[in-house]
Amino acid sequence: MMAKPKAAFYWAASCGGCEISLLAIHEKIVQVAEAVDIVFWPVAIDVKYKHVEEMEDDSIDICLYNGAVRTEENEHLAKLLRRKSKILVAHGSCAHTGGIPGLANFANKEEIFNRVYHENPSLDNPEKIVPQTETEVPEGKLKLPRFFNTVKTLAQTVDVDYFMPGCPPAPEQTWNVLSAVLEGKLPPKGSVIGSDELTVCDQCKHTPQQKAIKEIKRPHEVILDPDICILEQGVICMGPATMAGCGAQCIEADMPCRGCYGPPAGVIDQGAKMCSALASIIDSQDPEEIEKLIDSIVDPAGLMYRFGLPGSTLRRALK
Repeated sequence: MMAKPKAAFYWAASCGGCEISLLAIHEKIVQVAEAVDIVFWPVAIDVKYKHVEEMEDDSIDICLYNGAVRTEENEHLAKLLRRKSKILVAHGSCAHTGGIPGLANFANKEEIFNRVYHENPSLDNPEKIVPQTETEVPEGKLKLPRFFNTVKTLAQTVDVDYFMPGCPPAPEQTWNVLSAVLEGKLPPKGSVIGSDELTVCDQCKHTPQQKAIKEIKRPHEVILDPDICILEQGVICMGPATMAGCGAQCIEADMPCRGCYGPPAGVIDQGAKMCSALASIIDSQDPEEIEKLIDSIVDPAGLMYRFGLPGSTLRRALK
């Protein structure tokens, strides 16, 4: 009897939504369980790192690695699973472009620790204690993984075969990549699983009116017209700078796109692309008026690089 393909799933620096998205394929998860032998999935089965270390190299047929690389542990598992896996997939925004954890690259390790362990208003830490990588206790030596100064994408750490964007990826994409492996119908190495030739705007139900804007509004400050382009209503929508593939689910609920699928094909920097799109619809030639409008954007860097700072040309603040 032919052995089942072996599959692995790992959760690094992320919220865990990509793990849940695996269950969003609903009853098809039973087909996956029947078709593959899941050999590593810490969130679901009792398996230790040492068990993976003992496996032969390339013995895992496919590994879906979700989460950015934030710590020494994340890096170790990325390298270990790369060595043990024939196919490694960056599963979700955090592994693909850095995701929400990547926003930490606007600060450095010292600033983050200071905020979390010293300045946090809900914290009682009079001795100013911060985590250490090694601590001696009566029972022995306790160790924590090193916290990196810079959040990295999976591809900045190891060679990646395929990319599956999204926060989290759409269930049909997860199923498509799993079934492609099972059926042996894989796209060229390096492919982004999704409609990378299109943007979210191409799937949007809101109709452009070719209108320019004179002010920027936040989503809670306006009741959006469901028939008009959100960006043309003065609310920043990342659709022009975001790869399609999600089915424009946020926009279907009349919420602006936040850019979780990353830049479309041919775009090097998602934030810069969005700046260009925004500049093209500002209704003013007056530098002072334009500057005032731009200044009204709350946290422009965090907004336009929300899911992709580590994977952008900026990568991090110079600190």
